[in-house]
Amino acid sequence: MPFTYEHARPSVTVDCVVFGFAGEGLQLLLVKRGGEPYEGEWALPGGFVRLDEDLDSAARRELEEETQLRETYLEQLYTFGSPERDPRGRVISVGYYALVRPDRQPVAGGTDAADARWFPLNGLPSLAFDHGEIIKVARDRLQGKIRYQPIGFELLPEKFTLTQIQTLYEAILGCPIDKRNFRKKLLSFGFLEALEEYVRGPHRPARLYRFDQARYSKLQREGILFQI
Repeated sequence: MPFTYEHARPSVTVDCVVFGFAGEGLQLLLVKRGGEPYEGEWALPGGFVRLDEDLDSAARRELEEETQLRETYLEQLYTFGSPERDPRGRVISVGYYALVRPDRQPVAGGTDAADARWFPLNGLPSLAFDHGEIIKVARDRLQGKIRYQPIGFELLPEKFTLTQIQTLYEAILGCPIDKRNFRKKLLSFGFLEALEEYVRGPHRPARLYRFDQARYSKLQREGILFQI
């Protein structure tokens, strides 16, 4: 039987803050809106949640439909519910953040996104809705979480140098890191596999490493305390 509710029911959307790393500064993936409101303006990938799907499924669906991204690290962030945040009416958005290697997954606009493009995080265009606020919350979360969980490896190639790891951490944290102490502490955890492979640099060749997820999971079960 149909029900009649006393209270108005707001719409629910998902918005995804997609971080990427291309060797220097952090990047952010934005889409150009193909319809009103804010047609032609840049925004976060996202859209309305369907009645027959959960929030995580909606976030992954919208991300794939609007940018072609699949199988990304995706985590729920925060709920944004200012009554004035959407000119279409009362819309509550559940924010997510994703970590992507831009070189592994090309992006392209789709459905109601006219375009999809990477931008430097410190050089973003003007944004639709309250997406600037959502990005700030996501960046704060990333800066906090990378200190106690090695999620940064989601942004690196499968094989990387210690310099690349340090550059990534400095880009996320927004400050320089002492090279010697950082490397000593990172290697002490035991989840980086040193490879017999090297890359040539301006000085001596740099050894390549690989993040050992199985080893990290085992250390987690044993109570490892990861903290940078």
